[in-house]
Amino acid sequence: MSINKYQPHLFVLPEDDANRQIANRFILNLNLNNRAIQVLPEARGWENVVEIFTHDYATTMRQYPHRMIVLLIDFDEDENRLSYVKDKISKDLIDRVFILGVLSEPEILRRDIRENFEQIGEALAKDCSDNTNKLWGHTLLKHNKTELERMILSVKPFLFNVQ
Repeated sequence: MSINKYQPHLFVLPEDDANRQIANRFILNLNLNNRAIQVLPEARGWENVVEIFTHDYATTMRQYPHRMIVLLIDFDEDENRLSYVKDKISKDLIDRVFILGVLSEPEILRRDIRENFEQIGEALAKDCSDNTNKLWGHTLLKHNKTELERMILSVKPFLFNVQ
């Protein structure tokens, strides 16, 4: 099924195949409204995520005020990456754009917790659905806290079914 662009919905723009696999498993959570989220094709690099967002999605976000987007990138242990990416986002859209990702790379997180990308996506969705912070609190993910809290306020009401 496809999303309704006139209702609140969330796009996920993954940097690479690892992030895409995580996102694809995330959206299979049973408590998730899968008609309100769509994983886009991988961008093949965090810089391409920024470019694709600014050239392809910024305009449509202005057309559809209920559209939100997650830019799912690797931070490659660059402490300035979040501010760099935020600086590329127009001020009128910043409240609807969320930048999340592994502090290094998903492959390092996978190795560290001994889970595959699908299991990582499932665990992250479960954390969101159950209001827990088990995997989101991991050393390689905890830097997402501020963005995640901001995102939860915006997307949880329509993305996760209230239990």
